[in-house]
Amino acid sequence: MTPRLVLRDGIARQYEDVLTPGALKILAALAPLEAGRRELMRERIQRRIARARDKTAIGFLEPKSAIAGVGLTVQQARDGAFEGSEIPKDLERQWIQGTGPAARPKASIAAGLRNVAYALLSGADGWMFDGEDALGQIQTMSLDNQRNLRLAFARDPQFLTVAEEVSGEMNAWAKGFLGRETVPDWRKQLDFTTRIYRARGLHLDDRQVRLADGTGFSASIVDAALFVCANHETLRREGRSLVLYLPKIQTAAEAAFWNELLSRLEAGLGLPGACIKTYVLIEQLEACFQLMEIRAALGRRFAGFNTGRWDYINSVSDAVAWDPSFINPNIDAITMTYGYMRAYEDRVRRAVNTPDERGRCALWQGGMEPNIPVGSPTGVTEAMKRAVAGAEREQREGASGKWVAHWKMVHIVRPVWEKAGQPNQLGRSFPRLSYTEADAKALTQLDPAPRTVRGARDLLSVALQYGNAFGLGLQAAALKPADFFGNDDVLYLMEDMATGEIRVSILWEWLHKKAKFTAADAASGVAAGDAMTPELFERLLDEEYAKLLAASSKDVYDESKTTTLPISREIVRRFVTARTKTPWFIDPLNLTLDNQDLSSAKERIGAYLSAFERDGTRITANQEFSKTPARIS
Repeated sequence: MTPRLVLRDGIARQYEDVLTPGALKILAALAPLEAGRRELMRERIQRRIARARDKTAIGFLEPKSAIAGVGLTVQQARDGAFEGSEIPKDLERQWIQGTGPAARPKASIAAGLRNVAYALLSGADGWMFDGEDALGQIQTMSLDNQRNLRLAFARDPQFLTVAEEVSGEMNAWAKGFLGRETVPDWRKQLDFTTRIYRARGLHLDDRQVRLADGTGFSASIVDAALFVCANHETLRREGRSLVLYLPKIQTAAEAAFWNELLSRLEAGLGLPGACIKTYVLIEQLEACFQLMEIRAALGRRFAGFNTGRWDYINSVSDAVAWDPSFINPNIDAITMTYGYMRAYEDRVRRAVNTPDERGRCALWQGGMEPNIPVGSPTGVTEAMKRAVAGAEREQREGASGKWVAHWKMVHIVRPVWEKAGQPNQLGRSFPRLSYTEADAKALTQLDPAPRTVRGARDLLSVALQYGNAFGLGLQAAALKPADFFGNDDVLYLMEDMATGEIRVSILWEWLHKKAKFTAADAASGVAAGDAMTPELFERLLDEEYAKLLAASSKDVYDESKTTTLPISREIVRRFVTARTKTPWFIDPLNLTLDNQDLSSAKERIGAYLSAFERDGTRITANQEFSKTPARIS
């Protein structure tokens, strides 16, 4: 029997241009996939519990085993014995992809459309409009995001008015910083950038749609359905591809689920099969053990992989939370050339350059450049040197392009690929992937690096600030540790959910594995070789929290200091001190969204942690869902 879906009360009327009859019909048709999604998420948790119980590491799949939902063996996938995708023309050159949402918290349509205008006028080859890690989720932001994208892509008069205004602002900045305009013809510039969308991951429930029995419904299904329903006609009429980024995939079976979801979506809309192309973000350790299998599972719709940093580091930390010998150093020491990160990047570039049965390879989009060129002349100059050097390294290693988190970075980093001149690095020669015990160990290899009280303070400060920003609806926020507030030589970095995830993961690791500091810290009374203790953690938490309370409203909004910041502190403290490590920082954050009552937040956080410790249950349904939802199927 097809499960029935309901909407939060009033949403259908408020967003009738997004939740159209056609879109609701598609959602209802996709609802039977929810059972499969839940089973995949149950299997994730059970694998995680089994690894912790048996103290076993993630391993490669058996070559002769079948890949669920694909009809191939693991060995066939590794050999490229599947039909992959021809790279669409508008994805052949993606030197720079920008990322960011198309909505702002508690903002007008015009304000949200400014985000899209900055993106499409930026000069980026592609822009990943985010529905996931960088999009706030308070109130109805996910629907605002969908509405604004539809209006912008359709060249609605509201958007054109905003775009003309934004182009003037961008040119004014560019003349001052670059010595030239970057948007000579704003109408023509709007045609340049490839439109890409990132749906939320399979682990998340939507906040506006749920099952009639009161349980949650997949945010992935909602996001993909609403985006494609709203924009497929416009994009295809303009000769553009339908392109999605798929986040947080851990296994080939999950990739196969996405393939089934998108195939049903295409069939429901009368679209050609495999016309929706996909990049996969490799931001989970387990996925790095199944790269070719994931390619095979997505087959003719797979365009490429992306390598990130924060998400992947978090996944490694989480996957080996059971291993007392695995302890990360300071976060700033874990660059893309650090131990397990080197192995990760190398496997991705070798996987995309393994040909399929037609000799086709796939794309590799490099990681995020989070810098924003705002600060002192010295700070900006040094940060931009590092940004360009990072891009040059990725280009040398074989990436066809990279991400930037702010439109101002596009023309600073893009010249690296312009100088190289090649549209991409498809088919560049690298050794075939191997699947040895040494390969597996390399994916969790630690290199010697500092672990300091300064590093702990930075982890705490940014984790607290990120949780606070999330509660305000700023899921992408410019942050830096509190000790550097007012120091313009240290730039703010554009951070998203992965920022919070990795910082609380490393703090949990340091506390529960009794991490030893590599240097003394006189102010804290810590000597080299001393371990992180519960008492030291609580002291550092109190001190870093006090700095945020004392900060100016520029860095910590005054109104948040008695509302969302105390809730952030409670989440960070409970997450880090919990005996059983939970997989997602976003879970307790989501449970407390649209709620500013600390006592209520404490109850929800406690219930979540208790349920997860008991049997691995994640409480994920929207706690603010109306009591009188509207039925849609």
